[in-house]
Amino acid sequence: MSDNNVIISCKNIWKIFGSNAAQMIDDDSKTSVSKQELLEKTGHVIAVKDVSFDVKESEIFVVMGLSGSGKSTLIRCMNRLIEPTKGEIHIDGADIAQMEKTELRDLRRHKMNMVFQYFGLLPHRTVHDNVGFGLEIRGEHGHTKEEKISQALEQVGLSEWRKSRIDELSGGMQQRVGLARALAGGASVLLMDEPFSALDPLIRRQMQDEFINLRSEVRQTVVFITHDLMEALRLGDRIAIMKDGEIVQIGTPQQIVANPIDEYVSEFVKDVPRGQIIPVRSIMERPAVVVTAEQDLENILKIMQDKEAVTGFVINGFRRIIGTISQVDAQAALESGATKGGDALNLEYPSAPPTATLDDCLQIVADSDAPLAVVNDRGHLLGIATTTALIQALRVENGNGNGNGH
Repeated sequence: MSDNNVIISCKNIWKIFGSNAAQMIDDDSKTSVSKQELLEKTGHVIAVKDVSFDVKESEIFVVMGLSGSGKSTLIRCMNRLIEPTKGEIHIDGADIAQMEKTELRDLRRHKMNMVFQYFGLLPHRTVHDNVGFGLEIRGEHGHTKEEKISQALEQVGLSEWRKSRIDELSGGMQQRVGLARALAGGASVLLMDEPFSALDPLIRRQMQDEFINLRSEVRQTVVFITHDLMEALRLGDRIAIMKDGEIVQIGTPQQIVANPIDEYVSEFVKDVPRGQIIPVRSIMERPAVVVTAEQDLENILKIMQDKEAVTGFVINGFRRIIGTISQVDAQAALESGATKGGDALNLEYPSAPPTATLDDCLQIVADSDAPLAVVNDRGHLLGIATTTALIQALRVENGNGNGNGH
């Protein structure tokens, strides 16, 4: 793993289309002009211009821009489907620009998957065979292959459809098959180029929700391309906005909405109802205290006091949340002779899925002293959000959208 948990690092990436692109890149008089002016003067097109950013482990990094902004060219440079004219692209510390074809092929098969708008499913094959196609290509067979296919199908809710043909499935289900194929490969990095944009709005939103839930289980590092601001705000841990081949701003969803860096970004976000759009997952924090019901209650209280945590969260052996413990309840239970965490367990606590909006979450915690538990559809505790954090996230003055992401 790379330093500081950075999995993807792009430094000064350029892509110029034209017969003399390599010479053009070193001529400041050419590269300093506008995209349109360069095209008119030389016939060359700047698709990606001096782009730099880092993506941390398990982060969803969304690149958003209008048609022609360079976002799809950028993501194809990241796995060298398109060769960058200049720059460095490091995946988990390895510079892919320096890789031979065999090394690059191995990277694509084992560490990095590319997911397109149209998944390229094989209509004459079953769901099972489509999900296992990538494994087949890299030579995996037998029990290990079948186990990976079954797990991926279960994750996307298609176990019962494994024997069905692709043409028997709806568009949304076909997208699930494509996701399952990407998951089955076990790649730690996913590059996703507008994977949901061909779906109707209702199915698209459902796929976004499912993708977020899947990510909470699989924890892959994702670069996600979209032209839809609302999709970017729902999915992204951070968002990069592109225009004319350049990144004009990088920030969290609340930073982008609260502090647009220029008029271009302002136009994108001016009508965004922040509280109705920003998901709680973008502001959730790690809970300070996570314990089990079987732990010694006196020790739990000491941990909470040491960490100055008013509330602790209780999980079972499957890491599913089963309740909370407050310092007050723990102290009272100890005084009455209780010894285990379960003896002070509070089964009623505020909770919400990671896609819940800030407005919805504020209503949920309004009558509770405990922080909000952010829980996925399997009951796993992903993080927490305090009332204070929710209110601060809604304040326009909170956050800073400047910076290049480093």
